[in-house]
Amino acid sequence: MNVAIVKYNAGNIRSVINAVKRLGVEPVLTDDAAVLRRADRVIFPGQGEAGSTMRYLREHGLDEVITSLTQPVLGICIGMQLMCRHSDEGDTPCLGIFDVDVKKFQSTAHTLKVPQMGWNTIAPKEEWLGNGGYVYFVHSYYVPLCQETAAVTEYGLPYSSALHKDNYYATQFHPEKSGTVGEQILRNFLCL
Repeated sequence: MNVAIVKYNAGNIRSVINAVKRLGVEPVLTDDAAVLRRADRVIFPGQGEAGSTMRYLREHGLDEVITSLTQPVLGICIGMQLMCRHSDEGDTPCLGIFDVDVKKFQSTAHTLKVPQMGWNTIAPKEEWLGNGGYVYFVHSYYVPLCQETAAVTEYGLPYSSALHKDNYYATQFHPEKSGTVGEQILRNFLCL
């Protein structure tokens, strides 16, 4: 299987590469449009800030590449948020794959710490996400519940912890850091 991981100015790429390797697949890290289009699966992971990341994607033509892919694509964390229409972070227009806007968590005294950092549960609505369980999150922004919601998590309010539309899949959590639950989700994605 040919798996490509989108190379751009984001953190946390190495842990995704290592997680895919543990599943017996040697991924390629690339920003080459032809390589991304030829891949059997594409992963769009990372940690970062929406505005500077979208600027980088546009300057390198990766915005058009990602939105034109026809094979299964998995967005992780900032990858999921950038697949949405707009982000409150920096008032940033995003890729628009998912027709929903990314919102900022509102911190409340003694009850909701922002960012959400640590383990929380997901309630999956789709088979590729397995049976649910605890997964690892680090984020200050969230995607509200919408038509494309594939899993729900509660953190001050219910929100989309995973999305799915056509060949695009996404998780707000980090499957590569989520133990056996996350490993199974990555394995399921590779088998789509």
